Order: sequence, then structure tokens, then C-alpha cells
Amino acid sequence: MKQVVVQTNSEEVRKEAIFLGLPLYDETDDTPVIQVNDKLDEMKVIGMATGENIILEFPDQEIIPLENIVAQLKGKTNVLVKVKDANKAKIALETLEIGADGVVLETDDPLQLSKIVVYMQQSEKLSIEQATISVVKDLGLGARVCIDTCDLMDEGTGMLVGTSSQGMFLIQAEVEENPFVSPRPFRVNAGALSLYAFAPGNKTRYLEEIKAGDDVLIIDRDGNTRTTYVARSKIELRPLLLIEAKSDERVAKAVLQKAETVKLVSNGKSIAVTDIKVGDKVFVHLEEGGRHFGIHVMDEMVIEK
Repeated sequence: MKQVVVQTNSEEVRKEAIFLGLPLYDETDDTPVIQVNDKLDEMKVIGMATGENIILEFPDQEIIPLENIVAQLKGKTNVLVKVKDANKAKIALETLEIGADGVVLETDDPLQLSKIVVYMQQSEKLSIEQATISVVKDLGLGARVCIDTCDLMDEGTGMLVGTSSQGMFLIQAEVEENPFVSPRPFRVNAGALSLYAFAPGNKTRYLEEIKAGDDVLIIDRDGNTRTTYVARSKIELRPLLLIEAKSDERVAKAVLQKAETVKLVSNGKSIAVTDIKVGDKVFVHLEEGGRHFGIHVMDEMVIEK
């Protein structure tokens, strides 16, 4: 879990940090704070791989030196970076995808705390479990949405979609070889335009709403999540089919394009919807309660058929 420490002169921010469960920076701590101004400073930091914490300051918030340090010290030293706002914290925590181990957020603005908490929530794991396919039904032509992202995905990774937020399928990105089309590891052929897609911040959105520049959530079969951005959303008429799966009495449903490149993530090799059959097991996300404008409401009774 990434670490966020708050350094502030504001009593309001101190109280907010305590309320949010974020530790406060202790200036009496003997953790070394190193300012990185040039290549010599960078090499000095890399030479300090002692297995203890270090805090780095980058006066110009440069990214390349941090990338070099993270690449050299990951797993050897706990690297924290001093930052001035939540956006810079996000960059530090995502550098080289693995990111720094944490940040020291220097701010007197309580809004920055709210932003960093939202970001950390987006990076949390989701519950993913197996369900058994119970229905596969051809539907004919309908409008489906392809989401082209600004990220590269691999096997077992994609987006969660469904006719209801209470049951959503993990749809794999188009990462596998096919005799008729090249892999497109940035793309999720996500299904009918009216499906819900799981979004950052524990929200859902209709696929039809998603457009270039929006953020979307990528999930793998272990429930690990990360946020990426949309480069293109394509809506086209294609043959569709209905897929349903059950886990105990809970049901997940989705309307997907009938194509060999659309695959449901399973415990082994992902299964193309053209090959799926009753009794197959695939990964789904199931939850209780309903959604109001995409926001999860535990106690609301919502029936979606």
C-alpha cells in the first residue's frame, strides 16, 4: 500500500488529515531528506540503498530523475517524495508504473487531501470471484462500444461491465493473437452502449457516456485496479448476445458483441464469447445495494432484470 504523509502549517488540514487517517509528518524524525538538483544528487541517492526510508525533494518536480531512482531502488529502500499537490503526488506514485513508495504532501489546502484520498481509493482492489455461465443467447444487431485507452493491457486484464452494477463481467482487452486481426492491447470491446462500466472512485458510468479524455478503470483477475484515460470511443452496429452467470443466487448479465476477439476472463485462458457455453466459469464482480447516478448506495432497493 502506498504511503501518504501530510506536512502542513494549517490546523484545519491537520484535523482533516487525522480524520482521514493520514499520518502527519514528524520533523523530529531522523529520516534523511535529500534534495535532487542534478545527476550527482541522483547518483548519491542511488548509492544510499540502505533498506531504510528516504525522502526526496525535486525543486522542479522533474520526472526523469525519479524514474531512475525508482528503477534502481525499488525493493531496496523505501522512497518517499515531497510534493505540493495531489496531481504531483499522483505522478510520483505512478512513475514507471510501479511508482515511489509514498509521498509527503506539503499543503495548507484541505481540498488537496480530499483529492489524494480519492486517488488512493481508485487504486484499491475490487472483489473478483468466479461465477458459472447459465445463459448464452443470440440477440441480433445492436450498438456496441469499443473503448480505446491510453494504456497497454495484458492477458486477464480489462474492464468490468454489466447490465446491473450488482453483477459485472470482467471483459479482457484485445491482447491475444487472432488469425484475422492484430492484437489491440489498448482496446476493450466493452459491449452494448447502455451497459454500466465500473469507473474510478467506486462509481459506474454508461458506456455510451464515455468519451476521449475521460478516465476509466482497468482491472485484472486478482482485483488490482489502475486508472487510465480514453483516447477514443467507437459506437458501431454489430451482432450481439446476452451472457448470464450465477454465483449462488446472485446473477451477472451483459450484452456483448458476438466476436472471437471479445473474451471473458477466467481462471485459466480467457474464453471468447463465441466459444462460451453453459457451465463455464468466468470472473465477475458482485455487490449489494444499488446505484444513484453511478454512486453506490448500500441500503437502496434496486431491481434490474
